[in-house]
Amino acid sequence: MADFSEPQIIPDPFISASMAQDSHAALERELAEHRAHLEALPDTAPLVHRAHVLLDIGETLIGLERKPEAWETVRPLLEPLVEASEWQEAVETCDVLYRAEQDDSIRALGHGVWLAVTYPVKAQTTVTLLGHIVDETPEQSDGAAVAAMVAHYIASLRTEEGRERDSLMFLTTQIIARVARRHRGIEDQETLDTWIEMYELNNIEKLFPRLGLILDAIVGASWWFDRDELRARLPVN
Repeated sequence: MADFSEPQIIPDPFISASMAQDSHAALERELAEHRAHLEALPDTAPLVHRAHVLLDIGETLIGLERKPEAWETVRPLLEPLVEASEWQEAVETCDVLYRAEQDDSIRALGHGVWLAVTYPVKAQTTVTLLGHIVDETPEQSDGAAVAAMVAHYIASLRTEEGRERDSLMFLTTQIIARVARRHRGIEDQETLDTWIEMYELNNIEKLFPRLGLILDAIVGASWWFDRDELRARLPVN
């Protein structure tokens, strides 16, 4: 009898190694280009322009698994960017610092989430950082549920009707479902709705203070900037 099953494809280790080498070489070329760009910047270049190049360098270094170097490259950016109210770039800096996987990377994530939630940072960036909180939180902890619901709320608040909003709302809905599944084994919509009600995850007035407690637990007393001073700079309305 003929065998109509799909043929099994066995990866060729030589091809895989060659692809890895090509990828590494491409990243090395990209790194050289970014560094050349940095060298070409005039001393008068705006901070945000320099930050973009340094963040590109940091991203490439992470791709090359040179993570301590990535940390050292972008860490000096954070406080100047915060002082200059360049919130998007400050949050992206925290994201690179988190993915650099150094001793203070989890603290960097806490700083990034605080900035991303407090200021009008891009919804996609904010959802990404809150997703990191979900990944870092123990399965039985309520913290993941809080982060997931904040991500969903931010996605709805900071995007306009259209493809981007639909895509991001779908993503955050999936994150909530994943958290509910691992938190309480929830698989159906009715039970999910009950779970959200039971834990008051749809209560916005309580949700953000709960997130604040999570961030305080992550960062502890080692905040790299003065949050009270930053709050005082927020518009009254």
